[in-house]
Amino acid sequence: MKDVFPITLELNGVRLEPLAPHHAPGLRAAAEDGELWKLRVTSVPEPHEVDGYIFKSVEMRPGRLAFAVVDAATGAVMGTTSYHDIVPAIGRVEIGYTWYAKSRQRSHVNTTCKLLLMTHAFETLGAALVGLRTDNFNHASQAAIERLGARKDGVLRHHAVRRDGTVRDTVMYSMTAGEWPEIKAHLRYKLEQHGTR
Repeated sequence: MKDVFPITLELNGVRLEPLAPHHAPGLRAAAEDGELWKLRVTSVPEPHEVDGYIFKSVEMRPGRLAFAVVDAATGAVMGTTSYHDIVPAIGRVEIGYTWYAKSRQRSHVNTTCKLLLMTHAFETLGAALVGLRTDNFNHASQAAIERLGARKDGVLRHHAVRRDGTVRDTVMYSMTAGEWPEIKAHLRYKLEQHGTR
C-alpha cells in the first residue's frame, strides 16, 4: 500500500479537506449543532476544545489523516472524519473519528464520505483492508457501519476510555479489497436512491 498523504476529495457537493486550524470556527459550529459533545458514546469536542482537537489530530500524522467535511457549495464545515491506524506495510487503514453536525446526519453526507475515503483507500492507495470501529453502546454508529456493507470482526473488550472515565468495549468492522467492488456498487445505488450521484 502507498503512504497516505494529505489530499482533497470531492463528490456530490461534499468536499474532504485536510483538517487545519482555519476549520476551527466551522467545526465549532458543527459541534454546537446538536450539542454533540454531550453524547456519551462519541469523542466530539466541546466548542472550547476544538482548537486542541485539531492540533492533536494534525500532530498524529502519519498515523492519522484528519479531514474537514465541507459543504462544497457554501464552504460550511459539516463535521470531520479521518484515516487512522494506517499500516502501509500490511495494506491496512481504518476510517473513524467521524462525526457530523446534527442537521447533516441522516443525509447523503456520511455515505458520500465513506465512498470517497474507501475509493481512495482501495483504488489509489492499494489498501488490502479498510477497518471501522465504534463504541459498543453506539448502536446508531454500528447500524450505519453495517449499512455500508462492512463485516463485524468482533469486540475488543475493555479497550478505550470514554470522556466520562468509563471504559468502553470497541466493536470492530472491516471490508477487504475483494469485497470492495460489490460494496462500491451498493453505496452508489444508495446515493442514487437519495437523489445524488
